[in-house]
Amino acid sequence: MRRTKEDANETLRRLIGVAKRHFAEHGYAGAALEAIAAEAEVTRGALYHHFRNKHGLFLSVLESVQQEVGERVEQEASRSDDLREQLLLGCRAFLVSAVEPGNKRIMLIDGPAVLGWDTWRVLDEKNSMSHLREQLTLMQEQGMFKDAAVESLASFISGGLNESALRMAELPDTSDAMEQTMKLMSHLVGAWDQRH
Repeated sequence: MRRTKEDANETLRRLIGVAKRHFAEHGYAGAALEAIAAEAEVTRGALYHHFRNKHGLFLSVLESVQQEVGERVEQEASRSDDLREQLLLGCRAFLVSAVEPGNKRIMLIDGPAVLGWDTWRVLDEKNSMSHLREQLTLMQEQGMFKDAAVESLASFISGGLNESALRMAELPDTSDAMEQTMKLMSHLVGAWDQRH
């Protein structure tokens, strides 16, 4: 009997979900395709039908994590009508999402190491970075950051957030670091906008 596209999509979602748990718990090197296939209740052949290899599976997992983080950034930012508050809410959502146990190893540690920074940046560009750039463009259209190049400002903020997330990922409790980072972010956004 021929499998439907819906069945194949469900298998794909299940494999990515199981693989995400394995990569988060064991890291890329420690995750075994046999264990992932067994927990997802598929044959190893079915796994290879969807993904050429472990690298391909990890790429899909990282892409799904980046997409989830981007969606959370957008959702959190939309809680306010104030453009500055939207920016800050989105930045906080990025940090919170990035350091969650199920995401931090995949997104911050193994992602760049396994796939390289170029691939990691392409995925970030499609998700969190695109939301950041859109927000900054909207703010500039409303008279904020008048003398700033949006690309430069987006890279500056994104780089700071990524470094902050990497630092927080190493801490047992991120609450103090989160508040300090957001206080600094709020100050920088306010100071830049007032002077430019």
